[in-house]
Amino acid sequence: MAWQQIYDPFGNMIVSTVFAAVPVVVMLVCLGFLHIKAHIAAGLGLLSAIAIAVFAYGMPAGMAGNAAFFGGLTGLLPIGWIVLNIIFLQQLAEQNGSFKILQDSLSGITEDRRLQLLLIAFCFGAFFEGAAGFGTPVAVTAGILIGLGFSPLAASGLSLIANTAPVAFGALGTPVITLAKVHGYDLMEVTAMIGRQLPFFSLLVPFWLIWAFAGRKAMMEIWPAILVTGLSFAIPQYLVSNFIGPELVDIIAAIVSMVSLILFLRVWQPKKIWTSPSLKGHETDSGEAKPPMPVTRHSSADLVRA
Repeated sequence: MAWQQIYDPFGNMIVSTVFAAVPVVVMLVCLGFLHIKAHIAAGLGLLSAIAIAVFAYGMPAGMAGNAAFFGGLTGLLPIGWIVLNIIFLQQLAEQNGSFKILQDSLSGITEDRRLQLLLIAFCFGAFFEGAAGFGTPVAVTAGILIGLGFSPLAASGLSLIANTAPVAFGALGTPVITLAKVHGYDLMEVTAMIGRQLPFFSLLVPFWLIWAFAGRKAMMEIWPAILVTGLSFAIPQYLVSNFIGPELVDIIAAIVSMVSLILFLRVWQPKKIWTSPSLKGHETDSGEAKPPMPVTRHSSADLVRA
């Protein structure tokens, strides 16, 4: 059966938009205001989406049910499979000590909190976004930052800001691949076009990240490191997306950016070391974590293995 969706079934874009927004509003209200468990809130959002599709947009009930079922399968495979494997990988890394080695190594490169943010929230977070996506990079990097002494407010909020740059190509390019399949676009054309737009934002996000954390003046004190981080991420992001494909954009760009920043910090360090782990203006937060423990040095062989 063929069915053509009408995007303005009520002849009024405002009314049609309000109806289309109902499922999202239902889920967000259930999560944010009613504090209903996530899977129940998502289920209620799905039921409201089916009801809106059938009764407001005239979609055949059987087709709406099939679409919901297909969407559920898509959520499990490949999205759920990717998340399951990255959780397994993280647990494995924690159990054999690799995660602690990575944490110590990343934090041991510099004592400056701003530069730690660039390394962990931006570079390392982008790597996790490219490998897994779906909230994993924010959860992992925020946990590392809290372990290093950052306040929970700073760790979670700044990890979200840093995740702005790589999110389009997250989870091995799943958003771009899905977009191309749903609309029948050529995958490489979509990937290339996104790759021509994103590098400008990827260059700006590291500056925004440090400005949000420490303020404009503190950001300008380390602008060379921020510029190196942004450029070394933006350029590979453009090259990989335009000449290889969507799957490895974030992974390659994150590795290049991380290596470039580490090498740059071997020849350059800021005159003033920023030691506060709290957001500027929130120095007395009651939720601030304890100061970080002394960093343990690990051998090169252990670091490579981790």
